[in-house]
Amino acid sequence: MIEYKQSRLANGLTVLVNRDIATEMAAVNIIYRVGARNENPARTGFAHLFEHLMFRGTRNVPDFDLPLQMACGENNAFTNNDYTDYYITLPKDNVETALWLESDRMTGLEITESSLESEKKVVIEEFNQRYLNQPYGDQWLLLRDLAYKIHPYRWPTIGLTPDHVAEATLDEVREFYRHYYHPSNAILSIAGNIPEEQAIGMAEKWFGPIPGRAMQESEIPQEPEQTEARRLECVRDVPAVSITIAFKMGGRLSRQHYLCDLISDLLAGGSSSRLSHFLTKERKLFSAVNAYISNDLDPGLFIVTGHLLPGVNVADGEQAIWDELDKLKQEAVTGYELEKVKNKFEAGTIFGEINVMNKAMNLGYYNMLGDMSLLNGEVAIYRSITADEVARAAAGVFVPERSSTLVYIPENKISQ
Repeated sequence: MIEYKQSRLANGLTVLVNRDIATEMAAVNIIYRVGARNENPARTGFAHLFEHLMFRGTRNVPDFDLPLQMACGENNAFTNNDYTDYYITLPKDNVETALWLESDRMTGLEITESSLESEKKVVIEEFNQRYLNQPYGDQWLLLRDLAYKIHPYRWPTIGLTPDHVAEATLDEVREFYRHYYHPSNAILSIAGNIPEEQAIGMAEKWFGPIPGRAMQESEIPQEPEQTEARRLECVRDVPAVSITIAFKMGGRLSRQHYLCDLISDLLAGGSSSRLSHFLTKERKLFSAVNAYISNDLDPGLFIVTGHLLPGVNVADGEQAIWDELDKLKQEAVTGYELEKVKNKFEAGTIFGEINVMNKAMNLGYYNMLGDMSLLNGEVAIYRSITADEVARAAAGVFVPERSSTLVYIPENKISQ
């Protein structure tokens, strides 16, 4: 169980603190409520671009990493469709170095033509390497575009096209920074062996002087109900046929989210899971198969994907996947299966709470979700799931009319 104290500064910054007496390390995590979902459809990739720009230095600290290295700290960041997260670990006695650096770059980032052009090149090269120049690299580009027609989840974090980043002007980028990077759009969490009031006092010292700003939320267009199956077959330079089927599912705060997460473990949570056992070992149709959820704040995707073995027909592979999904609707999951995946989730939660960085991240994440009771309450939710609920969830999610199927066909298979 993670205990915490929460405060809100006058400028709107949310501060959460966990005192962990078992470690001499401290973790500082800051979430900005901005992800790919908040971007202009004509200027996608900006949230990810800022993940890079935030390490370029400020007017006061030209080299972000140098003072952190001197304080024996490490740092990194990630961006997804819903938010951007920056995190630092360092000895607890040096925690103010992290707070100083994060407060400085919250509003003092030095965005110049030179720094922008440099990071544009990095992001565009990342787009090319990860999405265009490797087998199956454009899977998320194609699948999101197939599954979503209106919601901004239709593009991945990297953006719809590298042209959007390439064509971004200095004024556009500075306005994005001004709009999203300020105290009232941020959540600061601190974990370590630091008294709660002392940690909140340090947050006030470093972030309190930053002026508050009213946050104007832009409305996110919601995806209409999907009523027809969608399908895309594409020919690529890939080693094997792959089949990916995506289904619409509930958002992060819905009961269906937990049901689908549990079902994904039933299907693909280890070598003894259903898909692995029946499709790779018993029927020998796939070389590898997986199932997972997108874990999005708004209604997201349940994804089943696999690579066919040579000589296996696409139709046979697809039907085999559907056979396993239909079993979940028609046959009760055994008590042993349910207990196994529930135990796995609980163990992962308990082990995750040992790590001071995970504690800081979780504090910020659940606050961002808007329901802090989930910080310590999700194990109970999983424990409450019944076999009947699993069957009903499978029947409601695994519906052909709500599916989007992406098939990769190797070029050499077409030429034969």
